[in-house]
Amino acid sequence: MAKLLIIDDEKAIRGALRDILEYEGYSVEEASDGEQGLEMVKNNDYDVVLCDIRMPKIEGLDLLLRATEMGKGTQFIMISAFGNVETAVEATKRGAFDFISKPPDLNRLLVTVRNALERGKMITETKVLKKRVYKLNEIVGDSDAIRRVIDTSDRVGPTEARVLITGPNGSGKEMVAKRLHERSNRAHMPLIEVNCAAIPSELIESELFGHEKGAFTSAIKQRIGKFEQADGGTLFLDEIGDMSLSAQAKVLRALQENKITRVGGDKEIKINVRVFAATNKNLQLEIAEGRFREDLFHRLNVIPIHVPALNQRPTDVPLLVDKFLQDIADEYGQPTKEVTDDAMKYLQALPWTGNVRELRNVVERLVIMCGDVINLDDVKLFAMPVI
Repeated sequence: MAKLLIIDDEKAIRGALRDILEYEGYSVEEASDGEQGLEMVKNNDYDVVLCDIRMPKIEGLDLLLRATEMGKGTQFIMISAFGNVETAVEATKRGAFDFISKPPDLNRLLVTVRNALERGKMITETKVLKKRVYKLNEIVGDSDAIRRVIDTSDRVGPTEARVLITGPNGSGKEMVAKRLHERSNRAHMPLIEVNCAAIPSELIESELFGHEKGAFTSAIKQRIGKFEQADGGTLFLDEIGDMSLSAQAKVLRALQENKITRVGGDKEIKINVRVFAATNKNLQLEIAEGRFREDLFHRLNVIPIHVPALNQRPTDVPLLVDKFLQDIADEYGQPTKEVTDDAMKYLQALPWTGNVRELRNVVERLVIMCGDVINLDDVKLFAMPVI
């Protein structure tokens, strides 16, 4: 049952609103002035507050501002007999969901309350999802090597510096990019990811920069590229070592001039994009072999972050296993399983050529195939099965 609070110095208004809202099935409480209302908001969790603007002790707009500063997720609907456009705009600026004039229209009041409840629900769900996503993308480890990765990411994230992330496949380069973005001033804007190795060379330019209708045979309509999609946010170019030289030249120009041109077009489009790149290749060797542009390398390599292979940080394996056990238990809706000490030591000694990604797959396999306690025999049987 949704919990509502009515703050108004007119007893008759409070009573009328309470009768209407309780009839609709809401739980309703009252406050007779701003001071009492602020205290009740501070000490309780309300889904929606209907608050008069002109009240003794503390006026409604001041109460709204103080409640917002508390970090309360409560939705405020401001009500007043002296409403005008300026008052409504000011209430919205201070965080109000809506403004209703007295005497309130019954249908509009009920619709506004329902909409405010829906908005509050969406905000709560978004926060839960963000926490869940953050947990899934969390970089786990306490080794010196991974601590350097975490510390560098946290230091560089709030800047506008480009970052080149290196490391073997499955080591967690994408998670580093996400951590950088989450700590940046662009975190409220999109992080657009492009796997350069998964896109055919003849399509990579269209994927990155978009194309105009008729630019080539299958271009039946205009397409917006990843650079434009990431405008104001971050573009993550994964496996950039696999990008064609032609596309590299266009990426270099985009980084130099903050402008792009769609394939088949001649109009320059301004962009505001922060770029992270990642590769499992030695780009210095690729440069020497003529497969990667040196000038692009230096544009991207402002801040280098190297993610070590898992076999270089075996002390992190138990922490990763514990995290994956919990993640998989949450995903499957099951109790978290345990791993015996000798089984954990065996897992630490394995080569992990597929790095963290391989370890996660193995833990999921063990959770599915084993009992409540995963022992050494289980690990020997399922961790590295003979195919």
